[in-house]
Amino acid sequence: MAILRFRVYFEEDESVYRDIALRHTHTFLDLHQAILKAYEFDSKHAATFFRSNDQWQQGREISFEVYDKPYKAPPLLMAETKIASEIKSPNQRFMYQYDFVKGWNFLIELINVSNEEDPNKEYPSMVRATGLAPSQYGTKSMLGEKFADIEEKYDLLQAGDGFGEKDEEGEDVASEDTFGGEEEE
Repeated sequence: MAILRFRVYFEEDESVYRDIALRHTHTFLDLHQAILKAYEFDSKHAATFFRSNDQWQQGREISFEVYDKPYKAPPLLMAETKIASEIKSPNQRFMYQYDFVKGWNFLIELINVSNEEDPNKEYPSMVRATGLAPSQYGTKSMLGEKFADIEEKYDLLQAGDGFGEKDEEGEDVASEDTFGGEEEE
């Protein structure tokens, strides 16, 4: 059984990508779910693929469902369309749009076809992750959980505007919290 390996680039930064391997018998719905999982996105929003060419022009649409919008041709449906049926060249490209309001766009390129299936892998599978993925909502910290622990320990949210009190000469005035008690003179 052929294993297809796709590189899924975040459109705004080509240094951020995920390689996803799947069987040629998988559908675009499987690829859609694998991309969302690889980029840690939820599955609450509309999505569509487009077959593409070397210039990243949109071709035939492969949609999650038929949306209320004009189509040049009726879209294929992800759940019914096997990936192998849409591969027309050895370097086949697709475009993937997720959450039409936020406009998450990904560029997908077929980078490898192999007949050797790894019996220890469950397909589809993310086989490589490069770069910090964008955060679907808010910001994603490179510090991750460790920063949350620091923030909680030192109560950074209570720091106010970041400026301490000054006396008449411009010297810092220690507060009760600074030394755990009142300042001695």
